[in-house]
Amino acid sequence: MEVWSMSQSEHLAELERRHADLERKLEEQTLHPSADTLELSRLKRQKLHLKDEITRLQGTATVH
Repeated sequence: MEVWSMSQSEHLAELERRHADLERKLEEQTLHPSADTLELSRLKRQKLHLKDEITRLQGTATVH
């Protein structure tokens, strides 16, 4: 059973939205032949950080 406060689920939804935005930016960047590799690396790190945070929040919401 999962217990979510409104602020937790809103925060999680915001993180998921930002994660999806970064995914779109990464896809757009990789379509350009002159893609900036440093920018790609930065976006990938941000995306991974968000995914880790999403996973952490999902884990803390579970009640055993």
